[in-house]
Amino acid sequence: MKFTDGFWLLRSGITMQHATQVQSFEITGAPGHEKVRAIVAPKVVTHRGATLNTATLLIDLDSPREDIIRVKATHHTGGVEALKFAINESNPQVHIEQSANHVSLKTGKFTARLGLGESWNLEFIANNEVITKQGPKSISIVTDAQKKHYIVAQVNLGVGENVYGLGERFTSFIKNGQSVDIWNEDGGTSSEQAYKNIPFYLTNNGYGVFINHTGRVSMEVASEAVERVQFSAETQDLEYLVIYGPTPKEIIDKYTALTGRAPVLPEWSFGLWLSTSFVTDYNEKTVGEFIDGMASRDIPLSVFHFDCFWMREFQWCDFEWDPRTFPDPAGMLKRLKDKGVRISLWINPYIAQSGKIFDEAKANGYLLRRADGSVWQWDLWQPGNSFVDFTNPAAREWFKSKLRPLLTMGVDCFKTDFGERIPTDVVYFNGAHPEQMHNLYSLLYNQTVWEVLQEVKGADAVVFARSATAGGQAMPVHWGGDNTATFESMAESLRGGLSLALSGFGYWSHDIGGFEGNPDPDVFKRWVAFGLLSSHSRLHGNESVRVPWNYDEEASAITRKFAHLKQELMPYIMKVAGEVNLLGTPMMRPMLMEFPEDKTTWFLDQQYMFGPDLLVAPIFHKSGKVDFYLPEGNWTNYFTKEVVIGGKWRSETHGYETLPLYIRENASLL
Repeated sequence: MKFTDGFWLLRSGITMQHATQVQSFEITGAPGHEKVRAIVAPKVVTHRGATLNTATLLIDLDSPREDIIRVKATHHTGGVEALKFAINESNPQVHIEQSANHVSLKTGKFTARLGLGESWNLEFIANNEVITKQGPKSISIVTDAQKKHYIVAQVNLGVGENVYGLGERFTSFIKNGQSVDIWNEDGGTSSEQAYKNIPFYLTNNGYGVFINHTGRVSMEVASEAVERVQFSAETQDLEYLVIYGPTPKEIIDKYTALTGRAPVLPEWSFGLWLSTSFVTDYNEKTVGEFIDGMASRDIPLSVFHFDCFWMREFQWCDFEWDPRTFPDPAGMLKRLKDKGVRISLWINPYIAQSGKIFDEAKANGYLLRRADGSVWQWDLWQPGNSFVDFTNPAAREWFKSKLRPLLTMGVDCFKTDFGERIPTDVVYFNGAHPEQMHNLYSLLYNQTVWEVLQEVKGADAVVFARSATAGGQAMPVHWGGDNTATFESMAESLRGGLSLALSGFGYWSHDIGGFEGNPDPDVFKRWVAFGLLSSHSRLHGNESVRVPWNYDEEASAITRKFAHLKQELMPYIMKVAGEVNLLGTPMMRPMLMEFPEDKTTWFLDQQYMFGPDLLVAPIFHKSGKVDFYLPEGNWTNYFTKEVVIGGKWRSETHGYETLPLYIRENASLL
């Protein structure tokens, strides 16, 4: 949301009141765990009369964890407090200092210093240096022409400071200059919309910012105010947390300690997944042929996935196998699993009115309703589609009860599709604000499925989710949504994955070959190499099954080679999975995460580190030519064992059987 008309003016209908002068403050809390509360006026108050007919902002400062400072700005306190994400607090030791000019709160190595003069100034200090601050006009109350009320905050950016993260975004890797709405949408990978919106960013200046608001947060990243990151929400209170690193790894470590970390996933999940694809025809015979075709070509297959049409058309989701196509699902699953594969099923949180369970859900109040009490429905996706109300504990248990028999039957995991197009003209069971529930819906949906998987499968629990928000990283895996069968979409998928990695998500996958369209053999073979050097690897498409022999037998050979390569790397992958769990460090890492001292890495989005020791540069051109950057040190070519000296760019040309895959100096892989 933009409120200004250039530097000097406001847009039509906008009024703004900026935090200006601290009128008073108090220190509360037990010794060593104090908090600061300041009453701030939107003007300099020179006499008693100036206190009339004016607003104030309450500014609260405290620390939920060491090296993290929480700021909360509140205008009116009499309403319902805005929904916030659950966070893990540790009640750290803090130290308060006061002087005539400021009051400061220190946690670990990080300090917030609030000025007490006639101009608003909140500085964030580490190692005796201000790493960012909030100066004049940086916290504001805004009202628009429709009398909507916003809290707006701005955090300064220094010269050369880049912003990263904000979820799985397919736009430019560096977010400076972008306007971003933290609002989950089903927009594919070729637009500014995103399936996984995370109100968290980090910069190359040693800190990150988490906006703890579940509704729409509008981000103006060095755009409306080019020297600042601005974030706003329609609310009376806005909470945000500034997290000191100083390195990207340390920032992610502290952010995921706050919002949740992924477990170590089972080894089988890192193998190759094959799908029936979205709208293709299939039955047990064709599924068996796909699995047998992979085996006969010596392509290791770990998971077979049944997409939409395991259920009958017009009835998604009723969680019942289509009896016309699958008359003996339990027997079929046993026969397929005897071939050595795990089984995944596609589901979503929508209940079509033709489904056998719609009436049950309606009668029990398990569906989102309109203000008049009727079930909210539309015909998008399935006729009469409705939405499960996951704020209702009974609805969550009911949803689990539909999944549990499938797991008992032999299903191993679920692909939790959709969860983004959640209406806001609805009434929730728990009375939650529908705008503030829109993003949070994906979390409750996936959490419900994750819980039943943990109950039945224990440490083997895996979801394959598309939608997410902050905290979703604790319920992996997530994949990149609807890409297209082009090199350009392959590159945008990688950008999305790297942005998600810098948003606290440890695992990530994508549709090898692209979801929409049918890739030509060159795109498919290049994408296979990239896909099998990703955290999780899935062959999936829309209108065709992505079995490699559909392209040519060379595609089968390439798939075989890289599937075996991933198996060869499995001990290393499982070691890296331990880092995901212990530190929150993602498996696929932007180069700046491993080499933050190398300024060249700040701009790289066409290559990545696979764990700490392997550099991967996918090939995005039919010629096989690729330009990539090797940081300083000696690097060993994985395929040829040639040692090359880093600290410079390289240009190479590869056939389909190789790509730039380099081992870092002193890595345990050698």
